[in-house]
Order: sequence, then structure tokens, then C-alpha cells
Amino acid sequence: MYKKAYGIIETLAPLHVGASAGEESGNLNLIFRDQFTQTGIIPGSSIRGRFRADMRQDLRQKNEGYKDYNYWYGQEAPEKGEAAENKKDTTEALVKFEYASIVWLPVYCPNQPVVWVSCPRLLKRYQKLSGKTPYTFTPHTYYGAKDNLTKLFFNLGFIRLDSSDKKLGDYIPDNLENLQSGRDLVLIVSDTEISMIHDMALYRQSRVALDANEKKAKGGAFFNVEALPEGTILTFPTAIKNKGKDDNSWQEYIVDADIEKTKELYFGGLESIGFGRTNVTLYEGLN
Repeated sequence: MYKKAYGIIETLAPLHVGASAGEESGNLNLIFRDQFTQTGIIPGSSIRGRFRADMRQDLRQKNEGYKDYNYWYGQEAPEKGEAAENKKDTTEALVKFEYASIVWLPVYCPNQPVVWVSCPRLLKRYQKLSGKTPYTFTPHTYYGAKDNLTKLFFNLGFIRLDSSDKKLGDYIPDNLENLQSGRDLVLIVSDTEISMIHDMALYRQSRVALDANEKKAKGGAFFNVEALPEGTILTFPTAIKNKGKDDNSWQEYIVDADIEKTKELYFGGLESIGFGRTNVTLYEGLN
């Protein structure tokens, strides 16, 4: 009934998807977090909204009366009075999106200087989405150009390393800008350690809007914001409901969405100050 696929998001700038990113009064604007690992996520609604808005802005869709746009994302409810003008009723969207979770998170480590960290629970979700062979991930194993490492120093202290595991290279997506299998160091920590390391790695910044005539915050417009750092790798599942078209519906969607290969998209808030730029790659068809 559904044709499944998945996507990879690589952040090319800090990415904030969470609570209000407006001019708050001293609040820390938190990102959304996974319920169990307490690591950052991008909600499925945000991913759908970005893809939906991108297709609506496509001139081909505009010139064709948004025919494909309404087909994939559903016909909106008619405004009051439009029913008499033969406007169609609301229809269900055919393309579905779920939330994006972290696969690899870059963490500053003084003598590396960047180590990409993950945990068994996050990698297991990626393994299921990508259709890779099931594998048991062992905490404190690592993979990269360097061998015979025994410990790493993070900002909060040392973490011990057990053994190198080349199998981890299979769980690094291809064609990333910042992370490359065999070149960069990746590390597995336990599910109970990932939240602490995740919070240590987040990008944090204070923001202020100054008064037009004085060097002071305008009306209390001072807030702190946190974001996933540049180089974070996330994955999300997507699916298309077969309805009215043949089994080529997935190929038709990626043509209509103009996302046959990697595409640069913006997610979340604070785009005006340089947040949210990503590379998105869709991988077709697991069934």
C-alpha cells in the first residue's frame, strides 16, 4: 500500500527547530528532542512543510495550476463560498513524512578536533530505514583513520575506547560534505551517555535586538538559542501511498519535487541570521 524510502539531512549551518525563535525575554529557545535519547530531532511536520513549500514555489506547478502539488499534498479545504464555484473537497496527502533523528553528531574534541558520535538506538533506527543488515553496535567502539586509541578527551572529561570496528563505516552515508568513511573518526557511546554528550555539542548563542536610538535591548528583545551544529547527519523515513497511479509513483514524485539528487533546503527558524541550511538526499524504494 505504501512505497517506502528514506532521506539523509546534513546540516551545513546551525539548525534550530524548536520553540519560538522570536524576540523573547531572556529565554533559552530549546530545540525539539527525541523522547528516549534526548537528542535533537526535526519533526515530520517541519520536513513536510519544507518539501510542500518548495514544490508550491516551483514555477512549473504554478503554470499548471498546482495540479501535482494538490495531488501529492492534498487539496486544501475550500474557503467559505468557494464550494459554489465547484472547488474540490479536501483530499488526503499521498506523501508521508516522519521525524528526522540524528545518525552522527559532531563533537569538539581537542586533539582530533572533531569526532562524530552516535549510540546503538539511533544507529538501529538508521539501519531499519536504510535496509542495511542488522548489526549489534557496541558502545565505546570507534572507526576512522587512527587506530590504537585508548581514550578521548571531551570537554567534560575522558571517555575510554575499546576497539576499532570497521563495520561502522557501512553506517556512514555516502556523499556527505563533512563526514567521510575511513577519514574521520566516529565513535559509539551508550544510550545513557548520548544525551550528555549531545548537550555538550550543541551550538548556543545569545541574540539581541538593539533599540534604534540607544545601545540597549529593544523592549527586552534578548534571548539565547541552541541549535544542532554544522555537520550533523540526520535520517527520516518517507512513504508514498499508492492511489490512482501505478507503481512508478515514487519516481513521479521526485521528478515533480525536483529532488532527484541532493538538494539544498532550509529547515527551522532563524534563517535570517544564517541558520537552517542543509543538504537533503532521498533514497528510493525499500519495497
